[in-house]
Amino acid sequence: MALENELGIPEEAIDLRFIRSGGPGGQNVNKVATAAQLRCDLKLWPALPERVRARLRTLAGRRLTSDDVIVISAQRFRTQEHNKRDALERLGEMIAQARIEPRVRKATKPTRASKERRLEGKQKRSDVKKGRKVTHDW
Repeated sequence: MALENELGIPEEAIDLRFIRSGGPGGQNVNKVATAAQLRCDLKLWPALPERVRARLRTLAGRRLTSDDVIVISAQRFRTQEHNKRDALERLGEMIAQARIEPRVRKATKPTRASKERRLEGKQKRSDVKKGRKVTHDW
């Protein structure tokens, strides 16, 4: 599977199975296992940095099992080869996204001009609402 070169995932961490898929396909859908189920065991990938591993767990969401295995099911296409490629691409995108270090937000104080603009906006809104008020001279 040459995943070591493309995504940097060790071969033993990946398990690819084919299962029967639902959806269009006529009688063929009942006979041929075309849906790909890709399982990536994070425990078998020791070279993965812990920070990336943590982000990958977050990105995986409900696709992550309690055994630290990411399960991706691909059944958009009618052939095993297309579904296999689709599952690998989705895993690759997830890993690429996890490798991006999030930027740390630095807290800043609002500028004097922005405070004044905010207060002016509040005053205008207040004036609009006061203009709607009906006063009776009874």
